[in-house]
Amino acid sequence: MITVFMEYKVNPDTYQSYERAMSSVIHELKKSGAADIQWYKAADQQTLYVECFQLLDMAAYESMKSKRTSPDHPVYSMIQPFITGGFEKIHCWAFEKMNAKEVL
Repeated sequence: MITVFMEYKVNPDTYQSYERAMSSVIHELKKSGAADIQWYKAADQQTLYVECFQLLDMAAYESMKSKRTSPDHPVYSMIQPFITGGFEKIHCWAFEKMNAKEVL
């Protein structure tokens, strides 16, 4: 499993519209195979949001990353107008879980 983190800032005057659009984005993530979807707003930075979810493998991650940053995707593109700097400013990372017990 791959854990995906997506981080970006939302224009302060559009955060309500962004948050409404995210219900469709989260639904689409579920349909696309994402699991354990979590969505955060930074406690110390009013406009910073982070999404976290699980995908099966790196191929699924590369596909999702491409879709999430495409202005042509019918659902994921809904949030582009709300992101400060547009899709170019979405930071996306994939992580593999390490076994801390083996290290300790």
